[in-house]
Amino acid sequence: MTHYIEPAPIKDKENPLESMMQRFDKAVELLGISEEMYYILKVPARQVTVGLPITMDDGRIKVYEGYRVIHSNILGPAKGGIRFDPAVNLDEVRALAAWMTWKCAVVDIPYGGAKGGISCDPRQMSAGEIERLMRAYTVAMLDVFGPDRDIPAPDMGTGPREMAWLMDEYSKAKGMTINAVVTGKPLVLGGSLGRTEATGRGVMVSALSGMDKLRLNPYKATAAVQGFGNVGSHAASLLHERGVTVQAISDISGAYYNDRGIDIEAAMRYRDANKGTLQGFDGAEKISNDDLLTLAVDVLVPAAKEDVITHDNAHLIQAKMIVEGANGPTSASADDIINDKGILVVPDILANAGGVTVSYFEWVQNRIGYKWTLDRINRRSDRIMKDAFDKVFATSQEYNVPMRIAAYMVAIKKVSDTYKFRGGY
Repeated sequence: MTHYIEPAPIKDKENPLESMMQRFDKAVELLGISEEMYYILKVPARQVTVGLPITMDDGRIKVYEGYRVIHSNILGPAKGGIRFDPAVNLDEVRALAAWMTWKCAVVDIPYGGAKGGISCDPRQMSAGEIERLMRAYTVAMLDVFGPDRDIPAPDMGTGPREMAWLMDEYSKAKGMTINAVVTGKPLVLGGSLGRTEATGRGVMVSALSGMDKLRLNPYKATAAVQGFGNVGSHAASLLHERGVTVQAISDISGAYYNDRGIDIEAAMRYRDANKGTLQGFDGAEKISNDDLLTLAVDVLVPAAKEDVITHDNAHLIQAKMIVEGANGPTSASADDIINDKGILVVPDILANAGGVTVSYFEWVQNRIGYKWTLDRINRRSDRIMKDAFDKVFATSQEYNVPMRIAAYMVAIKKVSDTYKFRGGY
């Protein structure tokens, strides 16, 4: 008996593609981009949809639908993660691929944008089933992936283990070990030091850069971090290390508040020993996730999921600065409300680009066959993130626009200028 796994329906309410396109359109208008260039930048270069029949552990065959969208390869090979999630659909993958184009361009990395995904629920699958699915997807994408064409990475529902399978399957097909085909690999397979904490570290650098512009002393500043996964916990830990009092953290179990500051290392140890959740953490009082967003802190870091700051709650935000650790945590409908309140927003395509920066370092190390020290990686990624922040901030001042629109303007200008030099048909 064969089962076809239906991809998730496309949601219209606060559609991430729509939110991204609204900001994109605004930036294009301010830059005076021609109509021809608008469509060159908007339309994905390539979209691939594949059916993947997989034999499950009980002998049944299930057919999963997989996607890979290459939004742009103008700056270089495409780059972007692969997510395994029941909510994956083509619209979402297209939005995330475009986000990757702008994210790579804003931090001046020679990559285009891509994204991939399979509509599946890895929590309901055995390791063997996930492995067969990942390997089948790799085989289906052999003419898409490549260290000079399209370099995938982990995303929601995937990690170093899945990237190792991808690298192995691709290498087998090519008859040699090609570890530069994918990033986010285990260290022994050519993964990079510093990759795990890279996104959170970039959030920290962005937050400190923003504090500098707002004349906030980190040793007197307070922060709230929504989401205590890989990005949120490392961002909280690194901010704490630099003197910031992190008053609130949260995960799916709820939010935890302590006005004197939370011991982040203790919270991370508790989470790791407690099946990955903060449930029952006693170093702070329990509050709701909604309450965390509206705390009177200097810095708010939404690092959980998209659309947590919307038209409905934006007017309640009291933070002086929002640093977006997650992709799309602020819906387009909330932008004007936030801007009218005078809150400095470091947008997702800038704030969380530390991850793709260190992914780029992993690819470079694989290409030259040499490993860098953690100190060198941190120094180089911090410099790239700081330079990108300064460039976006200067653009926002020059055009008198919010940081989010300025980030899109920096990215779009870079890609369009490069296209003009390369030329079309």
